[in-house]
Amino acid sequence: MTDLLAIVLAAGEGTRMKSVRPKVLHEIGGLPIIAHVLGAARAAGARKIAVVVGRGQATVREAVEAAAPGAMIFEQAARRGTADAAKLARPAWEKAEGNVVVVYGDHPLLRGHNIKAVTEKLDAGVDAAMLGFEPKDPTGYGRLITEGDRLLAIREHSDASEDERQILLCNACALAFRAGVFRDLIEKVTDRNEQGEFYITDMVELANQAKLNVGYAVADADEVVGVNDRAQLAHAEGLFQRRMRHRAMASGVTLIDPKTAYFSFDTRLGEDVTVEPGVFFAPGVTVEAGATIRAHCHLEGAHVGKGAVIGPFARLRPGARIGAGAHIGNYVEVKNSVIGEGVKANHLGYIGDADVGAHTNIGAGTITCNFDGVGKHRTVIGANVFIGSNSALVAPVKIADGAYIASGSVITEDVGPGDLAIARGRQVNKKGRAKELRDKLGKSKGKPKGKSH
Repeated sequence: MTDLLAIVLAAGEGTRMKSVRPKVLHEIGGLPIIAHVLGAARAAGARKIAVVVGRGQATVREAVEAAAPGAMIFEQAARRGTADAAKLARPAWEKAEGNVVVVYGDHPLLRGHNIKAVTEKLDAGVDAAMLGFEPKDPTGYGRLITEGDRLLAIREHSDASEDERQILLCNACALAFRAGVFRDLIEKVTDRNEQGEFYITDMVELANQAKLNVGYAVADADEVVGVNDRAQLAHAEGLFQRRMRHRAMASGVTLIDPKTAYFSFDTRLGEDVTVEPGVFFAPGVTVEAGATIRAHCHLEGAHVGKGAVIGPFARLRPGARIGAGAHIGNYVEVKNSVIGEGVKANHLGYIGDADVGAHTNIGAGTITCNFDGVGKHRTVIGANVFIGSNSALVAPVKIADGAYIASGSVITEDVGPGDLAIARGRQVNKKGRAKELRDKLGKSKGKPKGKSH
């Protein structure tokens, strides 16, 4: 494989986003835009990555370091165009060997094969290659001026003639050069244009003037969508979700209503998983084979075992580990807890900071009281335990294997193996007092309004 350096341009402020957050940190599928682009560069085989960020964008630096450890980061203090930004990465390209590709950092749906499409042109013998696409509306895009398989120039929309604006093939988001060609041409770019900026795309025309061979490749328009405002962000999210849904179904997942299932970049679903309508997978979710996620569930940072059933209307928060065949039912929330094989918690409960053994039954309305106002504490429940409805388990507490907790109990002490625990006020029946109470209540309701009673 030819050595590849990827230079990612991410210095734009994104003023049209109307946000204090840099544009490239807005998320698609739960992952910052810049991380998507860096992932595409790695997938294309880039062994070295340089990223150009804007002045003072410490949060962008942090995101780059998290997504691509070892990437070189450079700062563009004054925004003078894409060629100026690429030039600032001199320590990365001045001794580069092989190929150099410049990629725009605000294209979250870019994939490794899109970048390979232009680098493979270099491997086939051209000196430079541009990625293009054909949008439904080319307004605002730079046009690719071609002659057969040759790319002659890229004309920015503001600088294009009326005839050139009729061209449908437009500049996408990747431009590749042989390393030596890049070093020579980057120094020759000028700012003699309407915007007074240094355009990386001018290098195509400079290459042709030097009698070099310049080619191009064409990408699917949905894979090279740029994000400049909130509407484009939403559009890109929609395309990403469509991609993820198709991927899930192709891998053997049943989506009852695909358009209502929402995925994150790292969602993992096994074969024969069924996802009912209205399910949201936040980052960090794995669902093993044969599990069912019923309607209107929210899962984040959770692992669901084989054949488990979740929902409807359940919430799995980070750290939830649901065992094979377990049932987590309607309006049950699980957080930072290990739920054993075959456990059933079918109705209206909260299980937080807990370990629940296999085949335990947790009745409706049960909660683990894990927070004392200062710190979190853990509840440990053994196997084959029965927790009666409307029980409160006050952590730290341990309930051993086979124990039985009477309904309505507040458990504050450990319960031994096979023990029956009853922790509630004793019931008192007042013989014949029902009529007396009703009469009293009836008289109370009959009092004039405003009177105390």
